Formats: sequence, C-alpha cells, structure tokens
Amino acid sequence: MLKQELSQKQVQRLSPLQIQTIKLIELPVQELEQRIRKELEENPVLDDSAPAEKEDGDDEQQPQEISLSELKDDDSIPDYKLRVNNYGKDERPQYNTFSVKESFTQSLMEQLGFRNLSEHEHNVAAFIIGSLDDDGYLRRDIESLVDDLAFRMNITTDEEEVERMLHIIQEFEPTGVGARDLRECLLIQLKALKQSEDVVNAEKILTDWFHEFSNKHFQKIMLKLGLSEKEMKAAMARIVKLNPSPGGQIDDSYNDQAQQIVPDFILDMENGELKLSMPRFSIPEIRVNRKYAELLMDAANSSERQKKEAATFVKQKLDSAKWFVEALKQRHNTLLSTMQAIVDYQHDYFMSGDEANLRPMVLKDIAAITGFDISTISRVVNSKYIETHFGIFPLKYFFSEGLENKDGEEVSTRELKKVLQECVENEDKHKPLTDDQLVSLMNEKGYKVARRTIAKYRDQLGIPKARMRKEL
Repeated sequence: MLKQELSQKQVQRLSPLQIQTIKLIELPVQELEQRIRKELEENPVLDDSAPAEKEDGDDEQQPQEISLSELKDDDSIPDYKLRVNNYGKDERPQYNTFSVKESFTQSLMEQLGFRNLSEHEHNVAAFIIGSLDDDGYLRRDIESLVDDLAFRMNITTDEEEVERMLHIIQEFEPTGVGARDLRECLLIQLKALKQSEDVVNAEKILTDWFHEFSNKHFQKIMLKLGLSEKEMKAAMARIVKLNPSPGGQIDDSYNDQAQQIVPDFILDMENGELKLSMPRFSIPEIRVNRKYAELLMDAANSSERQKKEAATFVKQKLDSAKWFVEALKQRHNTLLSTMQAIVDYQHDYFMSGDEANLRPMVLKDIAAITGFDISTISRVVNSKYIETHFGIFPLKYFFSEGLENKDGEEVSTRELKKVLQECVENEDKHKPLTDDQLVSLMNEKGYKVARRTIAKYRDQLGIPKARMRKEL
C-alpha cells in the first residue's frame, strides 16, 4: 500500500550576492582584474569611465547619466555606494611584480639558435629538448625518439643523428642537461671541468665503480683504484659539488611562460610597527545611463508588453551590478580581516622574519578569530601572496601543524624541521646519526617526537638515511 506524507525540510540557499562573493574571494588579484573587465563587457549598466566635467552653459551637450543611488525602484534591494573603497591609504599606481626565472625550455631553445645547424637538424634537436623532463633528464630511449619524429613530426631521421643532436644539447647550460641517468649527468659536468687529478679520479669512480659509489663502499673503491684516503676525499669533494638536477636551476612551472607574481597584500614596517595594506587596483565608479533609469520608471505605469520586457532586462542588469559591487566590497573586507588576523597571530615572526618565531597555526585558528567559516579562510589563503620587508610568501606558508615540547608548549612543524636539520648538519659525518639517535637528540633539546615523525620530516627535508650520509 502506497502512502503519501507531507514533510517540511529547511534548506539553506545561497543568495546571488553570497555566490558572487565566494567566487571573488577565491581569485588572486590578477584574476580579479580580469573578472572585473569581463563584467564590464557583459553588463551594459556598469561603466568604468569617469564622468565628463561640465562646462558653463553646456549642460545639454553632456552625456546624461544617473548614479545608482538616484535610482528609486520598488524592490527591497538597498542602494550601494558609487565607488568601492577597495584599497588602503598607500595608493600604489602600479603593482610590484616579481618575475619567475626564465623557462627551462626557452633557455635551451635560445642556445640552440646559436648553433650552426641545418633546418632539419634544428628540428630534430628542438624535438629532443621538448622531450626532456623538468629536471633536465632525457628518460626516453633514442629509438623511441626516432619513431616519434617520424610519426608525429613527419621528420625522417636515424638513431645516429638523434644521438649526435643529443650530444650537442649536452654541451648547453646548465651543464649536465640532456643526460639519460645520474651517472651520465655527473660525468658531463666533470668533463666540462679542468682535468685535475681529483676530477680525473672522480670520473674513474663514476665510470667504473658507480654502484659501489652509490652504496658508500669507499674502502672497496680505494682498494680497486689504488687511491689514498686523501685522494678519495678530494674526488668525493668534487662529486658532491655537482648538480644532480640541472633542470631545477630554471623554473619551468608555468607552462614554459615567464610569469609574474602580484602580491595581494603589502606588509610594511613603519616606526617599529607593522602596517598592512592591499595594493590598489582599478574598480569602476558605477554609473547608469539615464535612459535605463527612465525606462524603469516609465515601465511602472506602462502596459506595453515590449516596454515591460525591456524594463525587466534592465532591472536584471541593475541588480547584477549591485550584487557585483557589493561582492567586491565584501571580498576586500574579508581578505583584509583574514590577513590582519594572520599578521596578529604571527606577530613575532613578521617583526623578525625568523622562521623559529612562526607559531603553529591552522585554518581553524584564524576562523575562530575572524568569525568566518573555515572554508572562507581556505578560499582567502589559496593562491594569494604577501610582500613583506623580508620577502614574498604565499599565505599557505604561514600555516603548519604543531607538536608539544617537553614543557607542554606547542611548537610548529617548521621549528621541528629546522632543529632536525641542524642536528644532521652538526653530526659526525663518519658516524651519522640514525633515526633513533635523532629521536634521543631531539628529546634532549626539548622536542617530543616519535621515530616515524623523524623519518617523515627527514624525507620531507630531502635528508637521506644515516648510511647514505656517511663520509670518509
């Protein structure tokens, strides 16, 4: 038997203003400007041009415009200010922009242009450059490159020519680029150096005894090559100074395009006090052409269908304009309140720039201070940057979990990592500290950490296990 029941359910729906605000909060400053330009193009009610100044006796020739505050309609939507005060006292005419490094691929292609190659050879070499990984290695075999050149680029070549072009690329900067494995990468760098005794010994070690070198079997290498401890140390000193990741010297993280970071916040030090501001950007003074206003006013007493439809369209655009302006204001207030809470919470750090003063802080901490939802704080933090007197940082940098020290005080994971790194740097490299010994040493310094925590932080810091840190 079917039974029908009526029930009430309370569902929270976001208003158009709330939806607009959420979307704008997520945007970093550069994308916000693009969003504003897009809104100006799509909404004819919005206008970013300054109103023309009147001249005596020339009222009739001036464009007839009306501000939103002059427009009186019968709905419940309040009027808003004509201009969004979306910047602080420090009005900067231009952004401070910070360019990332030259693209890895661009650098290699530029060097390729200086080589006296035929068009065919240039195309083969360019394809090889495009096949390199971000760290500068070529992890594809020559035969596959020959096939790809034929099928994808319609370029007929052979393994000998590809190998020859690869050797040309391996002469480029950064030295070591184009290597197919770590041994070849290090050998390319050694061959570019002056062939002194320690360099020659280093080449022998990597060429004939790379497996033993990787496993720190120094005594075996010394015996096989007839090297003294002094000669072995000199050769090792040469090797450890080489760069195992040549592509990492050039930032290629923005799809091979040189990009700019525009800070969303500026933190200055003035007379020993921290002053937070948001860089100025262009927000239009919202104005409405009088013909739209008159159309709305006439529509109230009109029965003409077309006129009412036109008025409905204009009313929708007016509402959209109001929501957009108010959303911009709310975005500004939300971002500024959140960043001020972060600055206050991390006051000692921002005063000194010393990472040791960075307190443990999670999104919930700032949400509690500001009264915003954690999701709102997350949107503010995402993809935003701040310029301080000691550098430029993404907002995510200031958030980290914490652990307790022996006094029960919470310390940030960054502080723990810094102390751990100092312990490793100061260890006896002949007898490097094991993870268990690092736990004991950290406990002695007042930090209660488990062995698995030490292993995790060591991996995050790129510190190898004790056996791999052993030196002669």
